[in-house]
Amino acid sequence: MIASLTGTVAHVGLDRAVVDVGGVGYLVHATPATLAGLRTGETASVATSMVVREDSMTLYGFGDVDERDVFEAVQTVSGVGPRLALAMLAVHTPDALRRAVATEDLAALTRVPGIGRKGAQRIVLELGDRLGPATGAVPADATADAAPVAGDHTERVVEALTGLGWPVKQAQDAVAKVLAEAGAEVVAADEVAGTLRAALRLLGGHRG
Repeated sequence: MIASLTGTVAHVGLDRAVVDVGGVGYLVHATPATLAGLRTGETASVATSMVVREDSMTLYGFGDVDERDVFEAVQTVSGVGPRLALAMLAVHTPDALRRAVATEDLAALTRVPGIGRKGAQRIVLELGDRLGPATGAVPADATADAAPVAGDHTERVVEALTGLGWPVKQAQDAVAKVLAEAGAEVVAADEVAGTLRAALRLLGGHRG
């Protein structure tokens, strides 16, 4: 099992990155929060979880071990696979998930695309106290130590939302509202993860 990777970031995409380790490029699927902290050409370390299927081996990367452990723990729930587990961590930090499960906050869980009320009830029932108590750690999307990069990354957030299943118009409207509430005109590189989470919370609140 590959538990972590340290190497040069060769590419950062919408939902994945390539980390070059000794001349071998590892494709790693990751949350927007993790990807927002990676810079092409720079050295990075990511905690990883390998999911092995009959026809594939897929690596998932995380900013820290705690996020990886939560990713693996939520997959013990029936019906929750790696893609849904990653979506849960795209919307919520590990501690936010812990609080949602501990307080049986079904509304918070159903903000994740792909999770309905019955699914949220199953997650609460089957996870129980497996996630442990909230640690009070800094959220994974807090990238204060990452150097801000100029440019407008609004479209990157919109594409991430559409990739999670939201219609383009709804995604654009949600991002526009988040920017308006923040008093910003564009999404900076170090605000991609935070903007995405805010937009997902907004869209989840308007789920029909």
